Amino acid sequence: MTTIALVSEVEGFDDAPSASWGEYSLDSVFVRNEIRSISDVIRRIDSKRYILDPDFQRDFVWPEDKQSKLIESCIMRIPLPVFYLAEAKDGRIIVVDGLQRLTTFHRYVKGLFRLKDLAPQQSADVSHLLDGKKFSELAIELQERLLDTQLITYILDSKAPERARLDIFERVNSGVPLTRQQMRNALYNGPATLWLKHAADSTMFKLATGESLDRKAMRDREAINRFCSFFLNGWKSYKSDMEVFLASGLEAMNVLPQSELLGLRNKFSESMRMNRYLFGDHAFRKSLGNPDGRRNVLNIALFDVCSVLIARYSDELATKSKSGDRVRLAFKYLLSDDRFLKAITYGTNSTQAVTTRFELAEAVLNECFDY
Repeated sequence: MTTIALVSEVEGFDDAPSASWGEYSLDSVFVRNEIRSISDVIRRIDSKRYILDPDFQRDFVWPEDKQSKLIESCIMRIPLPVFYLAEAKDGRIIVVDGLQRLTTFHRYVKGLFRLKDLAPQQSADVSHLLDGKKFSELAIELQERLLDTQLITYILDSKAPERARLDIFERVNSGVPLTRQQMRNALYNGPATLWLKHAADSTMFKLATGESLDRKAMRDREAINRFCSFFLNGWKSYKSDMEVFLASGLEAMNVLPQSELLGLRNKFSESMRMNRYLFGDHAFRKSLGNPDGRRNVLNIALFDVCSVLIARYSDELATKSKSGDRVRLAFKYLLSDDRFLKAITYGTNSTQAVTTRFELAEAVLNECFDY
């Protein structure tokens, strides 16, 4: 299935456009400059200080002839473009722009490829001094010249406002355009992002959502990120900025004990199973109140409500007789309420829309279980 088809099967993400730079003070300092040698950078990669393998770029590696030309450029002392990095809250450094160049330096110095195709194509009968050479086979002065090459880096400060961090990330990344969730995946790399990956790969999540969320763009992980943020922080803490809210969820997860992450995973899995049981192929869709009708596209605002509240009421659903029938009727009633329908259709990331849909859904579910 193509990405276009997948995107068309979802509604309600309500992506916010990049902020105008006028929203930040002209004197704001979000980026600092550092100059590092290739040797220093490789040492930091080996110590896991620099993170080179964000999921969204793991499958993209330069061909070795292009890597070879980069190494040749360094040995020839040709100046390189600057590198853009981002500092995580724990002090680790994520590569925003320049990942393939840093990966190339690391791979070559570690002896993972030989230089190739450096001779001009029109001079096929003329050999090149560096062709076929691994790093260890270079003359010592050329090894040192490569290792001593100075790299100009700009580092996005971890204390910058969340929206500013994402805006700068978006502006400086010269590779394949990234979604905001892909950016978050890099900036908050850790237990939280690994949790999202495993949850997105789970059979129950795929079954409940009908695999309607674009995996390549990490829309599946964004939906799960929303579940985690609303479940852990509560919908009442939402203050009209989804970017900040999703980041806060990842920050909270990155410091949770393993036992609590496991408990959260169990709640999420049970919610997916129960939503599939209650609503079948119509789970998280406006058509869930009319299972005999045509299936609508997945609605992310309805996913928020159904995933979070069904997770909270999972014990009652498992123990109280006929509770499933009551919940089905409750959501059928909700989808006939213009207030609820508006809150999952228009401006879905506004505080008013979030408050309205959660308040109305909580009220009818409380009636289901006599609270």
